[in-house]
Amino acid sequence: MNNLNNLDLTEDSIKILLIGLDNGGKTSILKCLKGIKGISAYNSLSPTRGLEIERFEALDSKYAIWDLGGQQSYHEEYFNDLENILKGTKKIIYVFDVQDVKRYNLAIDYLNKMIIRIKDLNSIDFSIFLHKYDPDLEFNQELNEIIIDGLIEKIKEVIPPNFIYTLHKTSIYAFFEKSTIT
Repeated sequence: MNNLNNLDLTEDSIKILLIGLDNGGKTSILKCLKGIKGISAYNSLSPTRGLEIERFEALDSKYAIWDLGGQQSYHEEYFNDLENILKGTKKIIYVFDVQDVKRYNLAIDYLNKMIIRIKDLNSIDFSIFLHKYDPDLEFNQELNEIIIDGLIEKIKEVIPPNFIYTLHKTSIYAFFEKSTIT
């Protein structure tokens, strides 16, 4: 992982963290945020190893998107340096792969550990994306609305009552479509 103390943080950039398990779609979301279109751009994505930072300009703003590789081997390293990782962060997007039903509990556990370790909850906008939510595409025979509703309930159970967040179903197939869940 990069040495976080030596990273060039430009203060005029909007810093966004993408967090979640590996293969959840964080890098695909990053490409969408950068305006990369065309499904072929998503076919050959490699897993993010450690921390990768993308800087770009869009909509008259500068962004620094921190894509935290989701392999379990990196989680403890992130937790040990979370203060530096969070420094200057304006938004955190925690990504769940709704297609990966077998790893829901692992993803909820990681979310819970992350929320517990975040100290200043009020200054960071926190969103949870239920990603790869594509009702017209059938990747996983086990997946249905009842399963997803159960996931949403489990997420709500681990989030403290004073924790402010938004929850969205997301897809990259409609050039990043996002719908808010109550």
